[in-house]
Amino acid sequence: MTDRVGIVGGGIIGLAVARELLRVRPTWTVTILEKELEAGQHQTGHNSGVVHAGLYYTPGSLKATLCRRGVGLLKTYCAEHDLIYDECGKLVVALNSDEAVRLRAIYELATVNQAPGLRLLERDALREIEPHAEGLLAIHSPTTAIVDYGAVARTMAKEVADAGAVVRYGFPVTSISEGVNVVVRSGQEQVRFDHVIICAGLYTDRVAKLVGDGDDPRIVPFRGEYYRLVPERAHLVRGLIYPVPDPSLPFLGVHFTRRVGGAVDLGPNAVLALAREGYRRRDVNLADVVEIVTWPGFWKMARTYWRSGCSEIVGSISKELFVRRARAYVPDVTARDVVPAPAGVRAQAISRAGALVDDFVLTRRGPIVAVRNAPSPAATSSLAIAEHICRYVTADR
Repeated sequence: MTDRVGIVGGGIIGLAVARELLRVRPTWTVTILEKELEAGQHQTGHNSGVVHAGLYYTPGSLKATLCRRGVGLLKTYCAEHDLIYDECGKLVVALNSDEAVRLRAIYELATVNQAPGLRLLERDALREIEPHAEGLLAIHSPTTAIVDYGAVARTMAKEVADAGAVVRYGFPVTSISEGVNVVVRSGQEQVRFDHVIICAGLYTDRVAKLVGDGDDPRIVPFRGEYYRLVPERAHLVRGLIYPVPDPSLPFLGVHFTRRVGGAVDLGPNAVLALAREGYRRRDVNLADVVEIVTWPGFWKMARTYWRSGCSEIVGSISKELFVRRARAYVPDVTARDVVPAPAGVRAQAISRAGALVDDFVLTRRGPIVAVRNAPSPAATSSLAIAEHICRYVTADR
C-alpha cells in the first residue's frame, strides 16, 4: 500500500522523520512542507551545536531514552556523510559545596542514564582538562560533542530529496482539515495526505490547534543571547564548560560552548522574546505578544520566576554583568575579550497551569501526529525521535 505522508516543518526533526519514513516504508510518498525557502532556518540553525550525552534527564523519560539512542545515530550519520563531529568534551562545574552536593546527584543520575566515560574531578584534575577554568568539583563527560546542526539539516534535506521526497519550500500552512484525507492548505494551494506529522518548532502549537489538538501547552519564545570570545582569546576554553543546574531557576544560565569552527561562545541567557522569530531586541510581532500575554500559564510562570527573569534582563542590557557571570568559571575572561554573537530563540512550551514543560511531548489525533514540545536535547535526539514517531505512524499499516 502506498500511503501519502505530509510533514509540516523542515527543521532537523521533520527532516529526520522524512528520512526514517523513506527507510522503513520506501513505497510511501513523503512531502515536507516548510514555510521558509531553505531547511533548518530557525531552532535547528540557531542552537548551540552541542550533542548532549544525557546527564540531567529523568531516567525512563523520553528525553533520557531518546537522547542516548540519538547520540549514537547522529555520530554514525555524521561519519557516513563526512560531517564534523567533534567530541571536545564537557565539564559541569560546581563552584561551592552546595553546588557540589547537587553535582554528585547529577553524576548518579547520569550513571543511571548510561552516559559513558564520566569522571568526578576535583580542582587540580579539572584544570588538566580546562587549564583556565575554576571550580571546586566537576563532572567530565568526554563524549559530549559539537556539530553544525545547520549542515546536518542541509545534508538531510538533500538526502531525502534524492530518495524521492518532495520538499516544498515557501509553503506556510494556513489550515488543516480532515475528511476522507487530511487536506493541508497554504492560502489557495492544497495537498492531500493519509497522514500528517507536525514538526513545526516555534509554531507547533498554532499548527496543532488547526487540527483541534488544543492550545495546551502554548509556545512562549525566549531569546538566548550570546557573546563570543575574540579569536586571540579562544584558547581560554578547550571544550564546553557548564554550570550546575539550579532547580529553582527555569534555565541553565551562562556557560561556555566551543563551536565546530573554533569559536567559543558565552551564553545563552534567556529573555522573553516579543516575536516567535525575535532574534533581535527590536523584533516585535504584536500578534505574538498578544498570544503571550493572554495565556494564563505565562502569568503563572512569571509569578514563580520573576526574580530570575529580571536578572536575565539586566544581564541582557549589561555586557559587564553577563561576562561577570561567565568569569566565575573562567576568571581570565574580561569584557574586552568578547563581542556579540548571533542569538537563538527557544520554543518553550508552557502549560495552562504555568509549568515549563520539560519532556518531549507527542500527541496523536487519528492520522495526525504532533510534536508539541521538543526542547534541548531535541537536535541530539532527532534521529531517535524520528524512529519513535515512525513507529506511531506505521504501527497499523
